[in-house]
Amino acid sequence: MRKLLIVAWMFIGLSAIAQEQSEIEQDPKALEKINALRIAYISEKLGLTTEQAEKFWPVYREFSDKRRELRQELLVARKDLKPGEDPEKDARLMKLGLDLKQRELDLEKTYSERMLKVITAQQILSLRKAEGDFQVMLRDLIQQRRLMQQRNETIRERNQRLRQQDN
Repeated sequence: MRKLLIVAWMFIGLSAIAQEQSEIEQDPKALEKINALRIAYISEKLGLTTEQAEKFWPVYREFSDKRRELRQELLVARKDLKPGEDPEKDARLMKLGLDLKQRELDLEKTYSERMLKVITAQQILSLRKAEGDFQVMLRDLIQQRRLMQQRNETIRERNQRLRQQDN
């Protein structure tokens, strides 16, 4: 039971990230805006100098791409091995999830060493918080956008009904 809860917890977090990413990836202009906003936000939060930013961002992009690939592997595996269908599959899925987390940790260690040549240890420590804060901000913006779209749709529907009643 506990293993199943761990697996479910991992998938909830990854599903939310994947859903947001798939929505963003459908609109290249939105993706460009978000990447520009991410660069500005993280640069400001880390207090990067111009020289640091020029060296940091190529390394960070490479790290982010590789981290995204690892997470994508888990999402693909999740589609193939749905939790709760078979205890053997659940065990494989849990093992795969833990393996990918370990690979992600190894990746983070490797890239932290590379980033340490460009930025300070304090800035690296601030990076994870800045990434998390940015994700929260992005999630909030997406949620606000959805709410506004729903409100606008409700208003349109109400106006249409009123027009139909007047006719």
